[in-house]
Amino acid sequence: QVQLVESGGGLVQAGDSLRLSCAASGRTFSCDSMGWFRQAPGKEREFVAAISRSTGNTLYGDSVKGRFTISRDNAKITVYLQMNSLKPEDTAVYYCAARNTQVRGLSLRTRRSEYDYWGQGTQVTVSS
Repeated sequence: QVQLVESGGGLVQAGDSLRLSCAASGRTFSCDSMGWFRQAPGKEREFVAAISRSTGNTLYGDSVKGRFTISRDNAKITVYLQMNSLKPEDTAVYYCAARNTQVRGLSLRTRRSEYDYWGQGTQVTVSS
């Protein structure tokens, strides 16, 4: 099992920045790929970004490209999401996810069903 704990959410104004953190524990060696998803009220959970912990390769959703940056600190087994130029439409609960790459392979994925472990989520609210 892998446990994921997100932190860093909050209320900000449009144009502000925010950094989310996701600390992983447990059988983290089985999860090379980690990612962020978000879910706004009444909407489907949407892919935001993913990163390979070993190579640092990244993948982004179209709506956040150029504004958000995913990174990792392997010593702390933590993944970050730096969010810049925030917009009201970025308001959502942000979830950290990890993919069991020992079973599924090392490629970065964007579908919710391709991830095995989830955090409890952290609320991000962007006011206009």
